[in-house]
Amino acid sequence: MRSKVRAFLAEQEAGGAYRAGAEGWAGYDPAFTRAVARQGWIGMTWPKRYGGHERSAIERLVVTEELLAASAPVRAHWVADRQSGPLLLKFGTEGQRQRYLPRIAAGECFFCIGMSEADSGSDLASIRTRARQVDGGWRVNGAKLWTSNAHRVHMMILFARTGEGGESRREGVSQFLVDLSTPGISVRPIRNLAGEADFNEVVFDDVFIPDDMLVGEVGNGWKQVTSELVYERSGPDRWLSSYFLLRLLADHTARCGEGAAAARQGVGRLAAHLYTLRQMAGSIAGMVEAGYLPNTEAALVKDLGTTFEREIPEVVRMVVPESERYCPGAVPELAKSLDHLALHAPSFTIRGGTREILRGIIAKSLGMR
Repeated sequence: MRSKVRAFLAEQEAGGAYRAGAEGWAGYDPAFTRAVARQGWIGMTWPKRYGGHERSAIERLVVTEELLAASAPVRAHWVADRQSGPLLLKFGTEGQRQRYLPRIAAGECFFCIGMSEADSGSDLASIRTRARQVDGGWRVNGAKLWTSNAHRVHMMILFARTGEGGESRREGVSQFLVDLSTPGISVRPIRNLAGEADFNEVVFDDVFIPDDMLVGEVGNGWKQVTSELVYERSGPDRWLSSYFLLRLLADHTARCGEGAAAARQGVGRLAAHLYTLRQMAGSIAGMVEAGYLPNTEAALVKDLGTTFEREIPEVVRMVVPESERYCPGAVPELAKSLDHLALHAPSFTIRGGTREILRGIIAKSLGMR
């Protein structure tokens, strides 16, 4: 499987379908997504009756690693394949599965995540977007913040309050499938530190959602959303965002400068961490295959993984002096990639749940909180 994916990627890059770079897996390319779908690599583990391929979680991990390590532009289908599809498989109705899963697997339907809000962030229990039940469905008012790709995808899984929160604030929340072309929805871009508008504010102004778009049971949203977050937090996308720069650093050690010894040390240390994270992610894939829900383990991988991918540009900055980044024998793109990741890396430990929240989850599961 690994050899097959590498051959496909080499062919795609040679044909100009994409070019590896520091942007990594964040590249958005629907045409490339459809090419991946034709290989059977979206919805790999899903039942064939829903357009899936009934492959193992380990096989999916292999494909995922190779796509991300090669900086392939998979962002268009990423959320749908990683978590929205599995959520519908577990909690969705048969109608929802038949309607959306085959389109996701074919690379034709893209999703975003409607969880975070202003003043809540990783504290999902504090959400204020509210869905009020009306004849035939629900009326939604509120706003979601930091919603990546909402400006160019088709659907959202919305997390909204449908009842009272109770003492823990985790009661009275539900999930909905939302077509982002529905009247009353406004998508407003938010510029990040790099000057890009990758994420958005999504405002719901009295938006009607039909009853058949409710995911799972009313009030069961907390259980569902925490199940979904396992998929978001445990995959290679949480430790391969800066991998392209690590490859360039490895190339640098053989090329130029008196700092090569320090660079080799840096590569060795990072490679050891990378190997460990791969082993942990493989273990989690095995747990998922066995039907176990590894909440704590996923939080651990996400915390360690995003810390690792933030560390890569810092190590490069320290072990490759600025003069060497631009010397005649320097590795092409090293300086440019470092500049890119220096701006983007601060977000890595925030997206998908801040490390402070994750460490609280880990501590609680170990009986330390």
